[in-house]
Amino acid sequence: MKMRKTLIASAIVLTSVAALTYVNRIAILQRSLGWHTDWNYPRDPNKPVPWMAGPTTVDKPVNERPPNIVLIMADDLGSNDVTTNGGGYAAQGAPTPNIDSIAREGVQFSQGYAGAAVCTVSRAALLTGRYPWRFGLEFTPIPGAMGRVVGKLYADVEPLHPPIVDLDKASQVKDFNDLGMPPSEQTIAELLKPRGYHNIHIGKWHLGSTPEMRPNNQGFDETLFMESGLYLPVNDPGVVNSRQDFDPIDKFLWPNMRFGVSYNGGKWFEPSKYLTDYYTDEAVTAIKRNKNRPFFLYLAHWGVHTPLQASKADYDSLPNITDHRRRVYAAMVKSVDRSVGRVLQTLREEGLDDNTIVIFTSDNGAPGYIGLPEVNKPYRGWKLTQFEGGVRVPYVAKWPGHIAPGTKYQPPVSNIDILPTVLAAAGGTLPKDRVIDGVNLLPFLGKETIQQAPRPLFWRDGPLRTVQDAGWKLIVSEIPKKDWLFHLQQDPTEKNNLVATQPQKLAQLKALLQAHHAGMPPPMWPSFIQAPIYIDKTLDQPKSADDEYSYWSN
Repeated sequence: MKMRKTLIASAIVLTSVAALTYVNRIAILQRSLGWHTDWNYPRDPNKPVPWMAGPTTVDKPVNERPPNIVLIMADDLGSNDVTTNGGGYAAQGAPTPNIDSIAREGVQFSQGYAGAAVCTVSRAALLTGRYPWRFGLEFTPIPGAMGRVVGKLYADVEPLHPPIVDLDKASQVKDFNDLGMPPSEQTIAELLKPRGYHNIHIGKWHLGSTPEMRPNNQGFDETLFMESGLYLPVNDPGVVNSRQDFDPIDKFLWPNMRFGVSYNGGKWFEPSKYLTDYYTDEAVTAIKRNKNRPFFLYLAHWGVHTPLQASKADYDSLPNITDHRRRVYAAMVKSVDRSVGRVLQTLREEGLDDNTIVIFTSDNGAPGYIGLPEVNKPYRGWKLTQFEGGVRVPYVAKWPGHIAPGTKYQPPVSNIDILPTVLAAAGGTLPKDRVIDGVNLLPFLGKETIQQAPRPLFWRDGPLRTVQDAGWKLIVSEIPKKDWLFHLQQDPTEKNNLVATQPQKLAQLKALLQAHHAGMPPPMWPSFIQAPIYIDKTLDQPKSADDEYSYWSN
């Protein structure tokens, strides 16, 4: 029945589009995803989430059970959005005291990195402890239909370096819902199962929407699944919107995003309030329901990803920020920090704080397409680039009695390290049938610590590839044909390209890249869009031929 409805809807859209002028055809195609969503996924009003209840009595004291694990991931949160990291927005009156408290009570990873500079790949790395290109996940899914419009959308925005679109490949890409992480991969949740954990996912997934790829088939007992990306309906009296008219993708999001979630694969329904606060309410309820058994809560916020929407209450609380876009964004950061605070408070109230590992991080750096230059300072680059601004993220953790308060851990760590670390804390064992790239960080964080052995870290996005090793970093790009070599220990903000003066180091790191990528499988689906990302300028700033850039593949 659903297939029939989809075919009918597609036929109606295509027939209507064919009869219109070129300009109107583009406008219709820009909105077709939203209409398709409305047709196929009607949304019920809000309803209670029937969270499963754990035991009503305690069989073991909290401190004799494996630790609870709470992993909170923000979306597109920049390094400079958090006070502990310097806090560009904190200086304007939007501090992050609750995220900061995790660092104060535990550890701040001074060189904390995401597994990728873009969401799907980064999330797959976090949940598997593996570089996702080991299993062919190299690109973030987008609808193939975007290939038909993206070139036109960007025609006026990027006259110097236009996007490269392969319409043949776009036509061959599977449906958006069919693109994601293969179910053969083992997630943190699956590996915690044998230790008796109840596993809960709330929020963004972005690793596939078929039943085989959804959280319920990847070790999670329950999932409150983000089905579309509005924080509130656009005309809701409780929301304040900021549209970026200079960003073609932002123009695409507003008419196509919807306000909807589902529970355990059921029918879509609307959240009861601003999305970040709604997820937090449900996380609090889930923690209380499961306080008498070990649980793993993966709270994957949509905040602060576009579209930029703040709750009116948060927006009104920041009158000192006069620029509208900055104020909306700062209010969104505030809502994420408040979420962290409410989760921490619930753990304390339920007597779970001492035996719970709490980790907070982001899936990648903040993007340049929101037009806010300070979000990743002092680092260069944005989301979609492999400069520090794209991959260095807020990264803090605490586990009372196991991680010394106020620890500042200097060596580079990655989100791939979360799986082996929490699995070791839970007394679990790593799988023997596959490479796990992350390392267990616990031996380096306790009262009696050892020195972490140096190891390289890698990033990959089609022909754009990066390695960081022993304080050095090499970025290799095909478009443009260029290498960037930096000595991060001396130049952490990547200002001095040493390619011309360090040929031996260049050769050494290129050999590391070649060895790492040798024998990797092809991507599970092709890239059909390559788009320029300027390293030092936001999307709304004037560009010149001298500006450095790299191309992002998707």
